Amino acid sequence: MNKGPNVARHNVLEMIDVERHFVQGERQLSILNGANFTLRAGETVALVAPSGTGKSTLLQLAGLLEQPDAGEVIIAGESCGGLSDDRRTAIRRTEIGFVYQFHHLLPEFTALENIMMPQLISGLSKADAAERASQLLDYMRIGHRADHRPSELSGGEQQRVAIARAVANAPIVLLADEPTGNLDPETAGYVFEALDALVRQSGLSAVIATHNHELASLLDRRVTLADGLVIEM
Repeated sequence: MNKGPNVARHNVLEMIDVERHFVQGERQLSILNGANFTLRAGETVALVAPSGTGKSTLLQLAGLLEQPDAGEVIIAGESCGGLSDDRRTAIRRTEIGFVYQFHHLLPEFTALENIMMPQLISGLSKADAAERASQLLDYMRIGHRADHRPSELSGGEQQRVAIARAVANAPIVLLADEPTGNLDPETAGYVFEALDALVRQSGLSAVIATHNHELASLLDRRVTLADGLVIEM
């Protein structure tokens, strides 16, 4: 796959000497031990590591859903450690998109309405939100399912709606935690390729955690976690 010209690109996400520890009984469990990671604009990175090594923790910290015990997380040049909860929420809403293994769609709303929701929360008009949601559904090749609720969609269709919802507010960073882990291999391949194409078409930067090395090879580079550190593969 063509990765584009090799030009200098600014950093959209930086994690510097990040530590995260949890207490289990009388012992401390160290998940990240001074981890460093940089994501450049327009870059796609696969995070490939065994379960239990800290992939989800790294993504939670990168998405400002958790605070590190030490170190620094920088989004688009803004250090996020000392920010208020309101400011962190605003960054998550406008700068970061999330995709999880399970789609977490709102069951009472249609596919179109699920994608409209984050846009409406951010203040976009109903008409504009509907237009963008419709465009995203068409791009993900499920425009004909716009009026269907999640229970009426297949697993692959649900996840494509979730991906469209994650990018509805045009974030600069997309974080995906095993986005195809709940799908059969054929559907997983199709959804992953659709996600990769959408990311590249929109100029997003993405970190995608996956167990699938074949799918990971589609992205610009691969990293793993070992001893609480991010290691290039």
